[in-house]
Amino acid sequence: MQAVIQEEVSGCGIAASAVLAEISYAQARSVANRLGIHAEDKALWSDTAYVRRLLSEFGIACFADEVPFVNWSQLPDRALLAIKWRQENGRPFWHWVVFVRDGSGAYVLDSKQSLKQHKRRDFGRMKPKWFIPVGSGYGVYPHA
Repeated sequence: MQAVIQEEVSGCGIAASAVLAEISYAQARSVANRLGIHAEDKALWSDTAYVRRLLSEFGIACFADEVPFVNWSQLPDRALLAIKWRQENGRPFWHWVVFVRDGSGAYVLDSKQSLKQHKRRDFGRMKPKWFIPVGSGYGVYPHA
């Protein structure tokens, strides 16, 4: 899988969806806009419904609940991760990234424009709050 770079400040959910659908940011943004999902909407940082709807449009299954992050080894082969989780005025915000485990090992694809390396393996620096398993065969997880 390849990283897709977000083109708007709050476009990380669109970029993460593009990674999983293996399409460009422009293609994912076009579909998102058609669905009424716009990167300018800061709700993309604090609501999972937008990304779930976009993934569904791409035919990508995702787990119905957020699963609390315990450790990296317990993640499924594909997952959306909520990192940089924080609360502002009582409202949660986070940055979407994609966790991948494949033949080359485990890594995170991060869409943030300013990063020099978008394929990350600096797991100690990332502090996931929870994750959403995606794709087929993601296993069974207890409800959060």
